[in-house]
Amino acid sequence: MLVKTYGSAVYGVNATTITVEVSIDRGIKFFLVGLPDNAVKESQQRIESALSQTGYKWPGKKIVINMAPADIRKEGSSYDLTIAMGILGASGQINADKLSEYIIMGELSLDGGLQPIKGALPIAIQARTEGFKGFILPKANAKEAAIVDDLDVYGVDNIKEVIDFFNEESTIEPLKIDTRKEFFENIQNPEFDFADVKGQENIKRALEIAAAGGHNAIMVGPPGAGKTMLAKRIPSILPPLTLHEALETTKIHSVAGKLQANTSLMTSRPFRSPHHTISDVALVGGGTFPQPGEISMAHNGVLFLDELPEFKRTVLEVMRQPLEDRVVTISRARFTVDYPASFMLIASMNPSPSGYFNDPDSPNTSSPAEMQRYLSKISGPLLDRIDLHIEVTPVPFEKLSEERKAESSNEIRQRVMEARNIQTERFKEHENVHYNAQMGAKLLRKICVIDAEGQALLKTAMEKLNLSARAYDRILKVARTVADLENSEKIESNHLAEAIQYRSLDREGWIG
Repeated sequence: MLVKTYGSAVYGVNATTITVEVSIDRGIKFFLVGLPDNAVKESQQRIESALSQTGYKWPGKKIVINMAPADIRKEGSSYDLTIAMGILGASGQINADKLSEYIIMGELSLDGGLQPIKGALPIAIQARTEGFKGFILPKANAKEAAIVDDLDVYGVDNIKEVIDFFNEESTIEPLKIDTRKEFFENIQNPEFDFADVKGQENIKRALEIAAAGGHNAIMVGPPGAGKTMLAKRIPSILPPLTLHEALETTKIHSVAGKLQANTSLMTSRPFRSPHHTISDVALVGGGTFPQPGEISMAHNGVLFLDELPEFKRTVLEVMRQPLEDRVVTISRARFTVDYPASFMLIASMNPSPSGYFNDPDSPNTSSPAEMQRYLSKISGPLLDRIDLHIEVTPVPFEKLSEERKAESSNEIRQRVMEARNIQTERFKEHENVHYNAQMGAKLLRKICVIDAEGQALLKTAMEKLNLSARAYDRILKVARTVADLENSEKIESNHLAEAIQYRSLDREGWIG
């Protein structure tokens, strides 16, 4: 008897439906074809044990299983349940009439229990697109898949529940989630708040500008000055995720298997902080069986690189293209996958190996040559893609001991959102430009027009501070964001003056 069941394979952040054809005939051998990897091939032992533990038997006949399309490699253990239901249907142990109406996925334990799978959200989206009635999967992934409308999602704990469902011996209630209610209930609860940060008003102002214009930023200062503490609070002042962004972000984390159990929808912007020992593949994504990297996990959020010069140069250089294109393309001989990578890069570093910048009170001061060698680990092209250079100084005791609460993240976020609304209106006719940091050279000349006084100020700054040529465009972009925060139609001289001070690493002789 021939029976077809349906599973799904995830490539990039999209799913492809896989047809599992099971034929049982006279004989004794077992054949599994259709480019399965080792994890799929090992399913026979897991399925046989699971059926035995639940009172069913492995057919003592010739079993041929084909996973179509046969030219696409099938990876992972999530096809266990798909294959098991096909074998039970083909051997007549369950009613196979309705098997073709459902996508069935899940990894089996030896006792018949079900383990979580990766990519439940994109699989559910594809199942709805192709008109399947429902999606049967492990209960741990059910909330994640249930945010897809017009698809019945059944979360189950073990294979016995699925068998009884198809034999109509019991029913399983489909999980229903009000996606919008779930989204809006959790959207205003940031974990970290700027109200906890004492002092550092000038740094908070710089980070507010970075958030308002989507600018990349680097903080330079000695250990203990608060760089990491400030960076962790940046997501709390970014505009809340839209529902579309939340779905897109959740999909990436689902594919990577990094969603927390029983999570339905990500409602806060991601904050990723990889260790400096990370490899270039782990950062941008890829591998033998491609997976999204840290920069894709930070999509619609913040990627924080602490101690930037400690990262391997090759790791930093592979970020240059994603920072421009906001997408990562992984190419293999048989296929190519794209992972979205639209993130804010926030970096921090000490100004020298010892961490102290020309500090006469420190016993660990470094020579100018040592400092120059340390700073030169960051290439010019990468630095060119960072708009704001922020010098961070330690907080004095008077500020630390203050009882007064600092300005909260919600108050800063309101100003950021107002500035972003101005930019949304400005760039509504430009498909891939949403905020100031994304402006290209042509658009920059059109949008960032400055008067004669501003031109004179910028000329003086370039000459007196020995700023490099690459600083010019960055200053104009940041000045435009400063103007937006003040709801100013034109870029004034004071906006330019504030933007100029955020190019410290471009100054010749900055290290003394």
